Amino acid sequence: MKEIRAYIQPFMLPKLTQALLEIPNFPGMSVSNCEGFGREKVTGNQDYTPFLAKKRVEIFATDAMVEVIFDTVMKHACTHQHGAGKVYVIEVLEGGRINTGERGPQIA
Repeated sequence: MKEIRAYIQPFMLPKLTQALLEIPNFPGMSVSNCEGFGREKVTGNQDYTPFLAKKRVEIFATDAMVEVIFDTVMKHACTHQHGAGKVYVIEVLEGGRINTGERGPQIA
């Protein structure tokens, strides 16, 4: 199992969500607000802060689904501008369902 974690522009979330929902057996996702900056920082006035608003998308999926989800994120979150975001694939060793007590590497 893997986690696909993406940091995207907030206005791209509806487009990305729609594309992900079209994937057969899509396992679901979590979204949260976050702020950050990369190599390119915002410069401004006295209220200067380098942080930019982003959406953090977290998807836990089977190894077989990672490629299609990753490609979908790359395609549908792209703004063709600097700061469009990043996508990471992270190995997940184990998961658990709190309500049933189930646990193991297959739980996504």
